Amino acid sequence: MRLITLSTRLRGRLPLRVALYLTLTRIFISPIFLFIYLKYQALGISITTLPFILLGLVTLSELSDIFDGFVARKWNQVTDLGKILDPMADSIARISVFLTFTQGAIKLPLLLVLVFLYRDVVISMLRTLCALKGVALAARTSGKIKAVVQGVAAYVILILMIPFSRGLLPQSTLQDVSFYVVLGAAIYTLASGVEYIYANRRYIKLAWSKSPQQ
Repeated sequence: MRLITLSTRLRGRLPLRVALYLTLTRIFISPIFLFIYLKYQALGISITTLPFILLGLVTLSELSDIFDGFVARKWNQVTDLGKILDPMADSIARISVFLTFTQGAIKLPLLLVLVFLYRDVVISMLRTLCALKGVALAARTSGKIKAVVQGVAAYVILILMIPFSRGLLPQSTLQDVSFYVVLGAAIYTLASGVEYIYANRRYIKLAWSKSPQQ
């Protein structure tokens, strides 16, 4: 009986740990991505190899995003900690990539990237404040599309770095295309934030109308 109980507990904890480790992977990849992008020469990485390494890191990050949720749902291990860490890890991972692109050859405008940051901060604060008053704000499809749009934007820039690294694409073209791709992603990101607030306006009003004692 003890062996059966121990086995059951381990089965329950293993998916939980795997999902948590996958989520944390995205957070740890972010500074690695930044460091390799900025210090690739000091690390002995050639400029022609750099885009492929960065593509690998972004792909690993995106796969961890897919599988952590899959593992948690499959084994019914969705936790409050996971609900907090998962969107936080998503924000850190994707915003870190775009912040990294404000440096080096790409030079995205910082103000453009701050749109991603401010949107996620506002939505996260709104969710937290409503949760403290006992009102849960549901996720929206627009938020999932936003993640896809941002991911595609990052991939487009990294793929453009391949011909740039071989001298086949001028830096001005790389910068111009990157700017407009991220501008499109930023516009949709902002629109998704507005849509999220509008769609949940009744629940937000309900949370604000509740007294602290309730």
